[in-house]
Amino acid sequence: MPALCRDCLTTFPDGARCPSCRSPRTLSHPELETLSIAHMDCDAFFASVEKRDNPELEGKPVIIGGGRRGVVSTACYVARIRGVRSAMPMFQALKLCPDAIVVRPRFEAYVEASRAIREMMDELTPTVEPLSLDEAFMDLTGTARLHGRPPAVMLARLVKRMKDELGLTGSIGLSHNKFLAKVASDLDKPRGFSIIGKAETVEFLRPRPVRLIWGIGPAAQDSLEAAGIRTFNDLHRWDRDALHQRFGGMGDRLWHLARGEDHRRISAHTPVKGISNETTFHEDTADAEILDGHIWRMAEKVSSRAKAKETAGRIVTLKLKRANHKLLTRRTSLSQPTQLADTIYRNARHLFDQLGDAGPYRLLGVGLSELTSADRADLEGDLLDPDAGRRAATERAADAIRQRFGKDAILKGRALR
Repeated sequence: MPALCRDCLTTFPDGARCPSCRSPRTLSHPELETLSIAHMDCDAFFASVEKRDNPELEGKPVIIGGGRRGVVSTACYVARIRGVRSAMPMFQALKLCPDAIVVRPRFEAYVEASRAIREMMDELTPTVEPLSLDEAFMDLTGTARLHGRPPAVMLARLVKRMKDELGLTGSIGLSHNKFLAKVASDLDKPRGFSIIGKAETVEFLRPRPVRLIWGIGPAAQDSLEAAGIRTFNDLHRWDRDALHQRFGGMGDRLWHLARGEDHRRISAHTPVKGISNETTFHEDTADAEILDGHIWRMAEKVSSRAKAKETAGRIVTLKLKRANHKLLTRRTSLSQPTQLADTIYRNARHLFDQLGDAGPYRLLGVGLSELTSADRADLEGDLLDPDAGRRAATERAADAIRQRFGKDAILKGRALR
């Protein structure tokens, strides 16, 4: 059975220890040299960047988030052992781990680290499909001739370079499709490297819970449990037509995934479906002026991302969460796509005014969806708002000034609230 040393990258016939460096960090599998679909997931990425940049945090429980009334963005593995999880309310996380060190996010540092990792992945294959700053799919099919070594070796080299050059760690999942590669990357975190081969796929999946399926949330789990489906083995007892009749399009997908079949291709050019930004307040608020300031800031951030991606959207969304965690979502469709902060803000503010709910609120978010290319955006004037063209011209002039002198060169008064 072919084996690989994850420390010195030596390949050898088999064995528990590397014959070259005697490391026990070896990997063996019958399909080690033939599989080429991978998922790489950084380990507690935000927290790892903070610990790398501040050695005093090493060995301590670290939570990345915003204040006592915020939510956990990421927790290091020391904090996770205590039960802290992403998206958990900060007050709950601090009850579980009262000695945790809470660090505010530094997204510029995370983006910089993500770009460095992406450059390393691009050296392996042009087919990289990022899912977020800290994880991506890679298709290394056909790259063995280019690199002179099979994909498994190059993936081990990738995470070794991440550790040696960037001080960050990641876990690899290697298989024959996207679904199984992502499942594999979660099997042995942190610093894991797991393989699911074709020959073992069905038997590997049978006893495992269906919640492993990416996108199966609590509501879907409840629906599956109501049908007596908790494991992949339960799925195997249903024929394809019955699953489709019970669950519609999702039923057909479940039938294929139960057999480890996933025909989605890894694409380096997967389109963005939506752009959004949200914030959780330190204290619940019903103050209309404070909320207005947040709506403007969220609209500016969404607009900035849309402009950077050279895209625009036709649907503006406003999201609010009350103190009792009840979520309120409202949407409006525009007559034409936009990427302007002024247009996004005015429509989001109109949705807020129509809500008829005084709050207080603990979270606010603004989003833009039904995206299209920027050259189709903001082409027509607004007959009901004759000043819209003047405001658009002013915004584009302000963009040019910020590009030259920095993003804080011009601020709207409402953004200071």
